[in-house]
Amino acid sequence: MRRTTIALLAGLEASVAALIGLGIALVPLMLLWAVHFGLAIDVTIFLRASADVWLLGHGVDLVLQLDPLTAARTGLPGAGDPFPITIALLGFALITVVFGRRIGRRSAAEGQSFTGGISAVVVYALVGFVLASVAGVDGARPVIWQAALLPAFAMAVGVVIGAVPETLRNDQATDAADGFVRRRVAELPTALVDAARAIVRAGAGAAFGVLAVAAVLVAVLVAVDYATIAGLYQSLGSGIDGGIALTVAELSLMPNLVIWGAAWLLGPGFAIGTGTTVAPAGTLVGPMPGIPLLGALPNEAQPYGALWLIVPVLFGFVGARLVVASGAPRSSSRGVWWFPLVIGVGSGAVAGLVLGLLAWWSGGAAGPGRLAEVGPDPWPVAGVAALTVGIGAIVGAYSAPRRRRLDDAFFEGIGADPVSESR
Repeated sequence: MRRTTIALLAGLEASVAALIGLGIALVPLMLLWAVHFGLAIDVTIFLRASADVWLLGHGVDLVLQLDPLTAARTGLPGAGDPFPITIALLGFALITVVFGRRIGRRSAAEGQSFTGGISAVVVYALVGFVLASVAGVDGARPVIWQAALLPAFAMAVGVVIGAVPETLRNDQATDAADGFVRRRVAELPTALVDAARAIVRAGAGAAFGVLAVAAVLVAVLVAVDYATIAGLYQSLGSGIDGGIALTVAELSLMPNLVIWGAAWLLGPGFAIGTGTTVAPAGTLVGPMPGIPLLGALPNEAQPYGALWLIVPVLFGFVGARLVVASGAPRSSSRGVWWFPLVIGVGSGAVAGLVLGLLAWWSGGAAGPGRLAEVGPDPWPVAGVAALTVGIGAIVGAYSAPRRRRLDDAFFEGIGADPVSESR
């Protein structure tokens, strides 16, 4: 296809993605407007609120100020002062990443990954800027520069995830991005590229393996504590329309809960307010936000909580062993002792970076007062992930059956003698 056609299709699909996200936020709010408020309130309030929710779902900070009556009802100190909401409802960002991956893969298949990706990112930047400009009022005002950047960043992440594998599978390089990347990669030693690819595959695979186990853990907790969650729904008395809105909000928080589950599994845990902690070593919480899904949180210490650290170690071991064992043999000479160490340490660093960034993105301020700290602390999460995955990856890399052959391939690629290096 022509570049203009690819750009238009990518921009159109990005627009559809934004409309779907806005629709998910808008529909339950319109039900509240029609059923609960009887169409008696200005509908633009709910339209602005849906835009704010969509922006918040991409990490855009929202500065709120409650009216005096509502602030008094909360009973929280300082509730009447302006306060930021910085916790991202990552379900909306996940929708954007999924659409971005589709756009990136399709554009790369047509040999126009750069054109399609830039078009989608620009559309999302414009949508974010316009929504922040229109939705901002004195009581709720999003940060405009974040609105122009963060939704576009989420789209760019999806585009890269979709375009890179498709570009590597496609030998044709017909646009500027493909040509530039391929020229830069071709200038590097082949073995360095292979080693970097092995590190990323093992580290990212281990990180997403931990997230998969955390997702199963969250699902099990929700199923076991379903009666508690249902009771909290009934105690709120929100009605059908309010229940639908609350369920949509909980679904948008589900990716956050999975990341918090990974932080719990790793040991540091997470907070639901200042001075609180939810971790395998114990749970200490105060008054909880009115979200029924939080009824599934573990409420006591786990006697064998440290055993969960086996999970990242195991994923690091399996990932490094697989990627190192899959290296093509290029000689029969003896490798060096420290090359698997590089693979293992690099894999741990990648896993720590991925899980630390996700932990940082999943937390933030959820309200005034004690709710200013919600979610995991990214530094301990990144450190424990890097350590545990790194230990497993080092052992896996050293135990891989083709490890020495991959060492030889590395040194042949950089023009060194592995036998002399090992001395």
